Amino acid sequence: MTIPKAIADQYGIAPGDEIQFMPAGEAIRVQPPPIAPSLLGRDRRLERFDKATERQRARQGTERRRDRGGRGWRREGLYERGSAR
Repeated sequence: MTIPKAIADQYGIAPGDEIQFMPAGEAIRVQPPPIAPSLLGRDRRLERFDKATERQRARQGTERRRDRGGRGWRREGLYERGSAR
């Protein structure tokens, strides 16, 4: 989900943060994370990083299944070109 930068900065929402959606009558209320990541300890930050990595891998796995037989290249391949292996 994309949140405008000005709003994310104002409420301390960073990439990878989990936000909550709360019903509020005819609208939906977005609840920012309760604690800023910079205030968390090392272990908690690593835990959040691992969870975000798992979510990203799951999304990439879905993309790969969708792209089979598709365009014939992967985004990762763009970064491998011309690099010393």
